[in-house]
Amino acid sequence: MSGGLYSLDKKEFDRTLDLKNIKPYGDTMNDGKVQVSFTLPVEDSEKSTEAARLLAEKMGLEEPDVVCHKKLDREFTFYVLYGSLKYGVDYTSISVKTVDIKTMNMKEINEYIKENIKRKIVIVGASTGTDAHTVGIDAIMNMKGYAGHYGLERYDMIDAYNLGSQVENEEFVKKAIELNADVLLVSQTVTQKNIHIKNLVNLVEILEAEGLRDKVILACGGPRITHELAKELGYDAGFGMGKFADDVATFAVTEMVKRNFN
Repeated sequence: MSGGLYSLDKKEFDRTLDLKNIKPYGDTMNDGKVQVSFTLPVEDSEKSTEAARLLAEKMGLEEPDVVCHKKLDREFTFYVLYGSLKYGVDYTSISVKTVDIKTMNMKEINEYIKENIKRKIVIVGASTGTDAHTVGIDAIMNMKGYAGHYGLERYDMIDAYNLGSQVENEEFVKKAIELNADVLLVSQTVTQKNIHIKNLVNLVEILEAEGLRDKVILACGGPRITHELAKELGYDAGFGMGKFADDVATFAVTEMVKRNFN
């Protein structure tokens, strides 16, 4: 009997990886299994649970199952659902803009600066606007760094200035002028209502008005930042999750050399 079940399993489950129609993987190849969660502004009831299930169907989930529903307040309920996504994507057709450069380590970056720029460079960073989060900018700037990657303050050939959080764009630019900055780094974590987009655009506008945009390397980073988005907003590069000080520094110093910053 077990042999029969094994044969049935092999016949029933598709184990072929099709990169032209790739789906989420749960238990078996191409099963499309996903978990989604959301909040509805209605009371916790059988009716609202059915509403959550129907919404999951409209999202493209087959046989969705509400596995958890919890009352958050009188008229707000949180739902967790499982289901199989019926849609796939052509992975082979995807093209993503990235910072295409081989990352150097701290020692290599210091040597690169000595040989090619022949002076210390000045990097100024901050979480600008109303953003009070410093984890991202601290991971890049602070001496101890993050996850085994030392921050820019530890680099011998870099003078790094971490201005902290909630720095208004005007003050950020003013400090950059005062320090004669070569590189400006902006961290954005708060993204509600696209406030990060407005703030990032505003900084570019201020730099352009001051005639400084082409005189600095301008980069931004954060959990919702991509290189493609950064370029669209007028930045030289964007760094998302999984990037470290050496990634940022490598781009900055090579870009300075490319643009003849001396």
